[in-house]
Order: sequence, then C-alpha cells, then structure tokens
Amino acid sequence: MGFLDVLFGRSKPVRPDLDQLFGLPSSAITLQAAIGFTPTGAGSVCFAAIEGGAFAQVQQEVRDLLDADTERGGPPVEFSRDTYGYSWLISRRDPNELPALVSDLHAVNTALEDSGFGPQLLCSLVTFQDAELRPLALVYLYKRGTFYPFAPLPGNRRDNPLELQVKAVLKDDLRIEHDLTRWFPLWGAPAL
Repeated sequence: MGFLDVLFGRSKPVRPDLDQLFGLPSSAITLQAAIGFTPTGAGSVCFAAIEGGAFAQVQQEVRDLLDADTERGGPPVEFSRDTYGYSWLISRRDPNELPALVSDLHAVNTALEDSGFGPQLLCSLVTFQDAELRPLALVYLYKRGTFYPFAPLPGNRRDNPLELQVKAVLKDDLRIEHDLTRWFPLWGAPAL
C-alpha cells in the first residue's frame, strides 16, 4: 500500500482465500449439533456474467468439468439468471455429500478466477434447513474472504435473530464477516 493510499483512506482488498470453503463441512457438524440445521445438498456460485466468447468458453468448461462427474453419479449442474441480472451456477448433491459439493463450488470459483474472471465472482452459498424446513444459507463473500448467514423469511424479510445465533455458533469455525452491513440479502437465490 502506498503513501497516497494511506492518506486518502484507501485499503487493499482482502485476497480471497477459496480454501476457506473447505471449512464448511466441519461447520455443518457444529451447526447441526448446536441448532439442528442440516445441509440440503444444494450450493451455488453467483457471478456477474459478461458477454463474449471467452466467458462463454469458461462457462462451458465449468459445465463440462462438473457434468463429467454426473456420468459417475455426480451432481446435475444448472445455470440460471436472477431478476437482478446475475448468473448462478447451481450444483446439487446428496445432503450427505457436503465435502463433494464444496469441492464443486471451489472448482467453479477457481476456474473462473484462473481464467481472469475473478472480478466477476460475487459469492458462493451452501444451503441448510432445520426440522421445520426453515431455510438458511452460509454465504462466502468472494471479495471479502468471509462468510455470513442468510435466513430468508416469506415476504422478503430476514430472520435476524437466527442469523445472529448462527454467527455466534460458527464464530470459531469460519471467518465470519464482522460488518453486518455486508450481510446482503440474496432474495430469490437459486437453491435457497
């Protein structure tokens, strides 16, 4: 960081550490033991799609990579676009295969980053539910290198007490985002 960066209050962005995603399986055990939420087997990667042949080629390579696993009984892979124009790659596994799901998400993030599309990556999420089928997502913010819980309620509301409870439960397992203003709602996120 240079002198002018310090003078004008600019800071270097945190380098994403995609290996943080591999903390999710052990966090899932903590989450289940503490408050009864279990994985649904669904996860997704959100990115700002850009037009062009290079990006389309990377998208196809990612699909081929994960679809090759489908032939061996792996996940079906879906691409979708939300109402805000963001693209989502959704991977589904058996709920007991959380480590494999995390590997899928890591592979997608790595492929996009290695192809020069790291700035388009926004977040990854893995979904959970409890016995009452309440949804919960653990969201990895790519540009911050941190996680936060997102617990949607009907009518575009959030279950803030549950989110804070999850934060307290997982504070020793995951790098939790401390700035609550960065806990963005992901209304209509696929797989949630």
